[in-house]
Amino acid sequence: MLRSMTDITKRDTTAVPRGEALLHDPLLNKGTAFTADERTALGLTGLLPPHVHRLEEQVARVMDNHRNKQTDLERYIHLVSLQDRNETLFYRVVVDHIEEMMPIIYTPTVGQACQQWGHLFRRPRGLYVSWEDRGRVESVLRNWPQRDVRVIVVTDGERILGLGDQGVGGMGIPVGKLSLYTACAGIDPARTLPIMLDVGTENEGYLRDPLYLGLRQKRIRAEPYDAFVAEFVEAVQRVFPDALLQFEDFGNQNAFRLLERWREKVCTFNDDIQGTAAVTLSGIYSALRLTGKTLREQKLLFLGAGEAGIGIGELIVSAMVDEGATAEEARRCCSFVDSHGLVVKSRTGLAPHKLRFAHDLPGAPDLHAALEAIRPTAIVGVSTVPRAFDQRVIEAMSRMNDRPIVFALSNPTSKSECTAEEAYRWSSGRAIFASGSPFPPCRLGDRLFVSGQGNNSYIFPGVGLGVVACRARLVTDRMFSAAARTLASLVLPSDLELGRIYPSLTRIREVSAHIGAAVAEVAYRDGLAGVARPPDLLAMVKAAMWEPVYRKYA
Repeated sequence: MLRSMTDITKRDTTAVPRGEALLHDPLLNKGTAFTADERTALGLTGLLPPHVHRLEEQVARVMDNHRNKQTDLERYIHLVSLQDRNETLFYRVVVDHIEEMMPIIYTPTVGQACQQWGHLFRRPRGLYVSWEDRGRVESVLRNWPQRDVRVIVVTDGERILGLGDQGVGGMGIPVGKLSLYTACAGIDPARTLPIMLDVGTENEGYLRDPLYLGLRQKRIRAEPYDAFVAEFVEAVQRVFPDALLQFEDFGNQNAFRLLERWREKVCTFNDDIQGTAAVTLSGIYSALRLTGKTLREQKLLFLGAGEAGIGIGELIVSAMVDEGATAEEARRCCSFVDSHGLVVKSRTGLAPHKLRFAHDLPGAPDLHAALEAIRPTAIVGVSTVPRAFDQRVIEAMSRMNDRPIVFALSNPTSKSECTAEEAYRWSSGRAIFASGSPFPPCRLGDRLFVSGQGNNSYIFPGVGLGVVACRARLVTDRMFSAAARTLASLVLPSDLELGRIYPSLTRIREVSAHIGAAVAEVAYRDGLAGVARPPDLLAMVKAAMWEPVYRKYA
């Protein structure tokens, strides 16, 4: 029988641990906020300093310590350690200071953490499922103490941000992503599960590092790899049948294939392909409010033809078709440059995912030549090639367009194709700019520019929230298109005046709720929802959002 939304968000409160065991349970611990009555009832008297602090006072203590740290990596360690002790306090801090915390708990700082995972390791979080567990993956999953898991993020660590193969250190990404699910969309942290599939690594530095935490072997490939992932996905369906499964930071050779294999069978999506596509499409919609043009009038040139680039292209094609274009017309509006130059039909050896965007055009050896051949209205950087959008590129875009659209989306900051300040300065303030990692506001003459961060956290938490709230059986491209349109609709005129084409992060929970309702609407319209439709979808979604406030024990 289908359970109500109240049941979905309710935790099992029948067996609360006592004494020191309670203080060591991060989901239940309140630290110095336990009241005198609670301390007496739960055997905590004497185990805590006598003064009882309010949650707000605890937040102030955390922020004082946080801001006294000398580096962002130290701040990351401080916050993760807090998360391991007291999840409610951790999320209260993140929600109340989201703009300050987002770059620490996720990009760009999480990239540093992944690179030093074996050296920073203190306490395990999530599940590590290794190649050596093949044949018994289901039993490994059953070791997880929480049964009612609703969102799983899994990686194999092969393509972490723009940093490449981080092996088992890639676990930092599922941990960080699920923190954003909770902070940005109110997914109950007790219902989330980060998973690392350790199938080896090609990173020689890690294989030689005595502190590396993963398998000391080269990556498993081809049929054995697919069989292992299949065992994992099928085990998830048996152990956590209500869970949304998000694939994250898999290498190109696996990501597209895995998505195509599983997307029509289980409730799953790939954030690098579909989430990035939706947040970029939303940015394009917002930019068009500044240019006064339509989507079908755009010519987009992508630098990078991997998961992110092709995923964006496919979603833009879908959106153009919805506006009346044919699929062939829409594909001609999207061109790609990879490490060998412009992707064209005459090139041999193109990967299957690139063939759909290989046009009948003369070749161009590099981005500069492709710019002159295509004369795009927008350039989208998903290449992880730092400073690829140099002064020549920005000036050429500004010569071709009154308001050139420049998206430098590669993460982390060190991989960005250009900075916000460079885009504005080289375009004389005319560029419409967005980036994957945050850049500080900059001033050009008497004008202040506050650039938008095209971060997937605007999309995937809300999509997950909508899927969980309505118990959707599948996650579809129509849901991501709806998410993109909804996000763009929430950009205020005051945001656009500053050059920001995404809402302020301070509104992220409001944004996620509206995206969740839009996703649920698609699920109900397409017959994919697993609970009866309520009168008010937005109210249903908001009711499913967990809030970081302490529960009462006595």
